[in-house]
Amino acid sequence: MAKILLVEDNEMNRDMLSRRLERRGFEVTLAIDGGEGVEKALTEQPDLILLDMSLPVMDGWEAAKLIKNQPATTAIPIIALTAHAMSGDRERALEVGCNDYDVKPIEFERLLEKIRTLLNGKNSS
Repeated sequence: MAKILLVEDNEMNRDMLSRRLERRGFEVTLAIDGGEGVEKALTEQPDLILLDMSLPVMDGWEAAKLIKNQPATTAIPIIALTAHAMSGDRERALEVGCNDYDVKPIEFERLLEKIRTLLNGKNSS
């Protein structure tokens, strides 16, 4: 069972997404801000991280950079999530180390496909 770290400050989004992922057989660990997300990435060693980019304490952009700059977490795939999709955000997310990018509101099947693709790519290497 793959472990996903969901870093999301909105309680409704966090609850809905975590329940849907658990129903699909994933183990879900939660963090509510960027600082906690970085800490849990290091301590929990998830198989994949879903990272909201608009977070309190530390935004997702900075959290992604810190996660990717740690030897213990650099190989963990990150999918950036944002509600305020603007031109250039996808490129910026990839620049800071995210492996993929998705927009809110979440289209669950599309996100699930991205998760599976990254987990399969990670497991095959």
